[in-house]
Amino acid sequence: MRMYYSRLKMALVLGVCLAGLLLCLPNGLRKPVPSIPWRQVHLGLDLRGGSYLLMQIDLKSLTHDRLQALADNMRSTLLQAQLGYRNITVDTDKSAVTFTPRVPSETEADLAVLRKMPQAAPHEFTVTAGPNGTIALTLSPEAMEARARSAIAQSIEIVRRRIDGTGAIDPEITRQGDDRIVVELPGISDPERIKNLLGTTAKMTFRLVDANPMHASAPPPGVTLLPMYDSNDSTTLPVYDHVDVDGTSLTNAAATIDSDSGGWAVAFSLDSTGAHAFSDITRAHVGERFAIVLDNKVVEAAVIRGPITGGNGQITGGFNKDSATNLALMLNAGALPAPLTVVEQRTIGPSLGAASIRAGMFSLATGFVLVIVFMALFYGRFGWYANIALLANLVLMMAILSLFEATLTLPGMAGMLLTLGMAVDANILINERIREEVARGRSPLNAMQVGFERATSTIVDSNATALLAHVMLFVFGTGPVKGFALTITIGIVTTLFTTLFLSRLLMVRWYALTRPASLPV
Repeated sequence: MRMYYSRLKMALVLGVCLAGLLLCLPNGLRKPVPSIPWRQVHLGLDLRGGSYLLMQIDLKSLTHDRLQALADNMRSTLLQAQLGYRNITVDTDKSAVTFTPRVPSETEADLAVLRKMPQAAPHEFTVTAGPNGTIALTLSPEAMEARARSAIAQSIEIVRRRIDGTGAIDPEITRQGDDRIVVELPGISDPERIKNLLGTTAKMTFRLVDANPMHASAPPPGVTLLPMYDSNDSTTLPVYDHVDVDGTSLTNAAATIDSDSGGWAVAFSLDSTGAHAFSDITRAHVGERFAIVLDNKVVEAAVIRGPITGGNGQITGGFNKDSATNLALMLNAGALPAPLTVVEQRTIGPSLGAASIRAGMFSLATGFVLVIVFMALFYGRFGWYANIALLANLVLMMAILSLFEATLTLPGMAGMLLTLGMAVDANILINERIREEVARGRSPLNAMQVGFERATSTIVDSNATALLAHVMLFVFGTGPVKGFALTITIGIVTTLFTTLFLSRLLMVRWYALTRPASLPV
């Protein structure tokens, strides 16, 4: 490693330091400056205050929905094969749908037809003949576990889309265990709106209403009494279980003003598949009531006056501006595969976050000052050069965090302090190597060059292994571990730059200007 810096190399090193300083400035200014990239470090929940929600997915509801769909498919399959059925029962606890053949002689034919029924996953269910002449379709545990894993991943993505739609800054959404999701919302001290958004499945379906007045109190199989969405009493409506148009076909939803009533409504659009199904069902059932069902509650049940072919519609139902906006947001984000319930809720006040910031800044400043004093006392001028590199290291760390608008947490601040200690170790190693070469009688320039060469390989090797370890922590860690690993990973990169380039640049320029007879170490 030659102790020589070209003008281009000097300009690059100093340019990086200057760019880092400019990127750090927005964190200390209140108003944006047009000439500076305005990116800031976001404070985490433990520093800024906010809300913490632990939510659990209802896997039993997920199983029930799948069994209900299986029962519908089973009815269609048997009817297409001109086979009858009686007493269909959905048993969520046993993960099974059971029924009795129309006549015992059709049992074998029923088994043969149902075993050929398409399955959503390999070996998803088995078809067996049970006691008393019944037939059961039983979901396999492996298929339900796979469905549960998929539901958790899908729920996390939908939760993220819903929260992003509210404008929340840098939420943290992670999985915990097999059926729980952790939601951290920095800066949001009143989580009620978020709870309402996440606590609603927003599963919308379109179904026909059973017009038989006798079924309003005693519905037959395939019909369910559903409550009204905006009714405070026990009013119910008999609605067919069969879904004629699924809400998954919805492409867009927006809060709007109903031109007829002047109240708030939600306008929606369907894709080509949904629009075609909507057109077919409204053409075939003119004069009947068609219900819009949201989370098993009837929002609206209007009479079909004629075919609706455009794939566009409107939901009315006593909405105000906020409820219409929230419903549109949820429909656009997509329906949760199963309901989420709040298991634990905590609110961290901004005063606690401010106290954490003060404590973290005090520890960081104290450690930084002690390191500066140590380096100045033990290594003189070269110690001060190391201190300048240390300050540049801190600036560059904050610059990179600002550039990516990362979230800084208490563990992250601890990682920054540890990074400064690692940077000091590298500078101490260089200065000690130079001292050793001076003691062996080498000339000042030769001692500097050999000292840097021998220290560089050790510094690179030790930091490379630390970098790999902390990258793995960042990739596989969650929560506080991830925040700690992030600042350490960034700090290792900035440490190598400031130690091997900036410190050496300062030493080289000092030597070129003064040509000393001895080194101040």
